[in-house]
Amino acid sequence: MPSSDATRLRLRVTGAVQGVGFRPFVHSLADRYALAGFVRNDSQGVLMEVEGARVEDFVAALKREPPPLARIDSLECEAITPLRDAKFSIEPSRDGRTRTRITPDAAVCDDCLEDLFDPKSRFYLYPFVNCTHCGPRYTLTRRLPYDRAQTSMAAFAMCEDCARDYADPTNRRFHAQPIACPKCGPRLSRLSPEDASLKALGPDAAKDYEPSGAHHAAIIEEIVTTIRSGGIVALKGIGGFHLLCDARNETAVAELRRRKGRDAKPFAVMVADAASARRAGVLDAEELRLLQSIARPIVVVEKREDFAPSVAPGLSRIGLLLPYAPLHHLLFHAAAGADWRMAPQDFALVATSANPSGEPLIVDDEEACANLASIADLIIGHDRAIVARADDSVTSVIAGAPAILRRARGFTPEPIALADDGPDTLALGAHLKTTITVTRGREAFISTHIGSLDDRATIDFYRETIARMLDILDMTPQIVACDLHPDLASTRYAEETGLPIMRVQHHAAHIAAIAAEHGIAGPILGAALDGYGYGDDGGAWGGELMLVDAGHWRRLGHLAPLPLPGGDRAAREPWRMGVAALVAQDRCGDVFDRFPGVELAGKVAMLASAPNVARTTSLGRMFDAAAALLGVRQLQQYEGQAAMELEALCERPFALANGYKIESGVLDLTKLFAALLKPGLDAARGSELFHGTLIEALASWIFEAARARGESRVALGGGCMMNKILAEGLVSRLREQGIEALLARKAPTNDGGLSLGQAHIARQRKA
Repeated sequence: MPSSDATRLRLRVTGAVQGVGFRPFVHSLADRYALAGFVRNDSQGVLMEVEGARVEDFVAALKREPPPLARIDSLECEAITPLRDAKFSIEPSRDGRTRTRITPDAAVCDDCLEDLFDPKSRFYLYPFVNCTHCGPRYTLTRRLPYDRAQTSMAAFAMCEDCARDYADPTNRRFHAQPIACPKCGPRLSRLSPEDASLKALGPDAAKDYEPSGAHHAAIIEEIVTTIRSGGIVALKGIGGFHLLCDARNETAVAELRRRKGRDAKPFAVMVADAASARRAGVLDAEELRLLQSIARPIVVVEKREDFAPSVAPGLSRIGLLLPYAPLHHLLFHAAAGADWRMAPQDFALVATSANPSGEPLIVDDEEACANLASIADLIIGHDRAIVARADDSVTSVIAGAPAILRRARGFTPEPIALADDGPDTLALGAHLKTTITVTRGREAFISTHIGSLDDRATIDFYRETIARMLDILDMTPQIVACDLHPDLASTRYAEETGLPIMRVQHHAAHIAAIAAEHGIAGPILGAALDGYGYGDDGGAWGGELMLVDAGHWRRLGHLAPLPLPGGDRAAREPWRMGVAALVAQDRCGDVFDRFPGVELAGKVAMLASAPNVARTTSLGRMFDAAAALLGVRQLQQYEGQAAMELEALCERPFALANGYKIESGVLDLTKLFAALLKPGLDAARGSELFHGTLIEALASWIFEAARARGESRVALGGGCMMNKILAEGLVSRLREQGIEALLARKAPTNDGGLSLGQAHIARQRKA
């Protein structure tokens, strides 16, 4: 009870404060310090009033001990007139224009894992256990404020036990909106493509809800049995369906590739725990921390143990992830039995997104039956709707710190803090690996990974994502930003909006994205090392030195262009770029010796020699040329395959003396390509020569530009910066020359980060 000399404070908290157990946390603090008052969610975040003698202790603890998933962006406090309340209460949420946000989905916490495997717990072996510290958020929330009625859990009435925990301030499930148990919560279903009504094929409902969890245990066992016997399982998870198979069974993995129509692009592998991950890959402390983080992303690491050859053919690195949903833990539990959680386990799963090639992730049971029956031997769904689909995020540790390669589950929709206020903006990305970004004040919200806008289904998902982001953030954009390319689906969408359009050059956006996430509002020098972007002159750019300042950009230099015979086909057929590199050296006569089995090589050499052939400054195409000349890869089955396989061969990069030339801001690599043709040079040694010389050449090129402008800082962006050897080599060499290199960390360095850069430039130009 408040004392007679009580003080009353009104506190406004903003940030990630809904859906993270913040109100029960506040309630427990109020009890600790014998305070009266209230707390409630509203559209701005959390509002509370506390009254008593120890309000200062309360505020200190509020800042010091927030719940694990909470992030306080601001805390405003004012003294008001005491009301002599008798108790502290959690009040119903209030609606209004939303200025708060949803937190990302979080991996199951240790306490819930204890419940999951405790035979005495009512959550024993229940695949949907969660609490205020863990579980789905973004993927099940329809609107803010974050209350059960606004989530897909609204369909499940709480049982007596869950209602009691939900109302108990001492319970960690106090006001946990997704709370559920075997009596009242979602359940797994074995789905049959032949059953149009999609009824569960398991035991009847009464038996399903037996506390013993027999229904779920039987389904889990069937999944493991199917995988162990070489089958493929489609499994509905947090953000969509996965396709799973035994990562050690070459026949199963090859069959998954055949059925899914995915020739060679690497699969990620889910392993049981940290001990299993250490056995599968070479992980340093930062990689292990990232792997075990609450976001539970895929982490790309050096391979130590070989799984089936078809998992990641031709590559030295592999994407690993740990179980993040209770359901995943149950699979490993069933596979290994008791005492498995701290020990390495042989059971390992290929875990790939379940979607027809190039299309969005499948989230709906009926859609899964219609589209996955020809791929999966067993389809397991559940009756908790996925409101927002979210792929697994992909990350890597580069130059000692995490870098996001695909931003999705676990990170979306966490905002990136911007340096300045600006107009509310919608930025639309380009074409490949598309994301959208919505800015609100000093916050930039990057959408989940959408994909390439090649087909109707993905474009529909793109439009759906835009509508959802604007709705859930309650935001009406003042401007729209898009790529400079006039003929992209994203550009056409921008033109449909009727808003003022800011068209942003592709590589300027790459550099601006880094400026945005590092909070740089002023001018920045950058190098965009990329595959393709529509240039200011309409050309195929991709290796650019640029100055980005006040919403404008200026090209300061570029790579010396190579012929681009065949246009887009050259990106799929690296041998064409190999021919182009020979033509650039006036060595057309070597074309047949270097590419003896390529029927069109002679014609392409003639095409590349023509004065009007298109040319490109793309570093990505130059990687392709090197891979082709070294015999590493002539045809690509997925984007970046040649460059990734070339990188996999490189152990100790070394530089060719005088292997490049710089004139008037143009970096010419002709001497390097000539060196790759030296007789007796094998592919591995050639890869080391290429990487080493390229690092020296780019570092010198960038340093010259920085010195000329008196800059000591440079942004390095573009898809080629996903190459760990190149990125780390460049950072190191520039540091030796006194230049600080900024890399993309929170947004992908590839085209997945373009929307953030577009928004940054558009806001600056509009300001």
